[in-house]
Amino acid sequence: MKTMRAAVCVRAGGPDVLEIHEVPIPAVREGWSLVRITGAGLNRSELRTRQGHSPAVRFPRVLGIECTGIVAAATDPRLPEGTTVAAVMGEMGRAFDGGYAEYALLPNPLLMPVTTTLAPEVFAALPETYLTAQGALDALGIGPGSTGRLLIRGGTSSVGLAAAAIANGHGLEVAATTRRPAKARALTGHVLLDDGGPLTGLPQLWPGGPDWVLDLVGARTAVDSLRRVRRGGTVCVAGSLSGWLVPDFEPIAKIPSGTKLTAFHSNDHAGATDVLQRIVTEVEAGTYRPHLDRVFPLDDIADAHRYMEDDQATGKLVVLP
Repeated sequence: MKTMRAAVCVRAGGPDVLEIHEVPIPAVREGWSLVRITGAGLNRSELRTRQGHSPAVRFPRVLGIECTGIVAAATDPRLPEGTTVAAVMGEMGRAFDGGYAEYALLPNPLLMPVTTTLAPEVFAALPETYLTAQGALDALGIGPGSTGRLLIRGGTSSVGLAAAAIANGHGLEVAATTRRPAKARALTGHVLLDDGGPLTGLPQLWPGGPDWVLDLVGARTAVDSLRRVRRGGTVCVAGSLSGWLVPDFEPIAKIPSGTKLTAFHSNDHAGATDVLQRIVTEVEAGTYRPHLDRVFPLDDIADAHRYMEDDQATGKLVVLP
């Protein structure tokens, strides 16, 4: 029996519940293909799952809601062995084992074939982050030819930095927030400090307010974002850095007349293969510059989670098997 190394979350708890185990390489079955993983991006949702905040997840489980890799054994003719692929979401790392391993058995519909010359760690930093950023901008109605002002709350998160890169490529005027002054150097354009109170400097910067707000902080700032956007503008909540729920939310009282509130969820990656290929091509051309904060070997997955939990990252964290 062939085996592989995997970071197994043995129970809910702190980073040390992520243990490196030698486990069997999954057997291929109909509708699923085996992928040799070349990289996996880390996400805060995995941190919350590890902490026990995902009631549907049963332990032990190999976490990881995204990965990149090479098809090692295929059951789909569109995905022959040797195809470079990426996979995100679809209950990966939750209902079935995910990207924190040397191999993963994944449903064929989840696999996105991509052509790329990017280094493994750079490619691994893109799928969930850039697809979420692109999806959120689509939800806001931002695209080529758009003009106006975009405020990104949670701007030094990996998705915030990706959204800024895409928006700058469209020629938008961008302002981004951070609650840590030391991280401000990673931001381009206007930088605003967000300590949970009023956004100092925003009224002076844009007296009429931004046309759009991409809120990646989520529960703590969503209502304030609705007050900050110009009347008739749009707020998209696409992150949960401050938790999942907005307490005592009354839509009629909290949403100004004419202002729009929308959301984007990573499970909504419609047409994601074409979008991801375009993103990869833009990165290869230097149009988008991904912010890769740090790369960890699989053996150091517990340290990677500590680093993420302590909010030390400015940009994306990647683990390489």
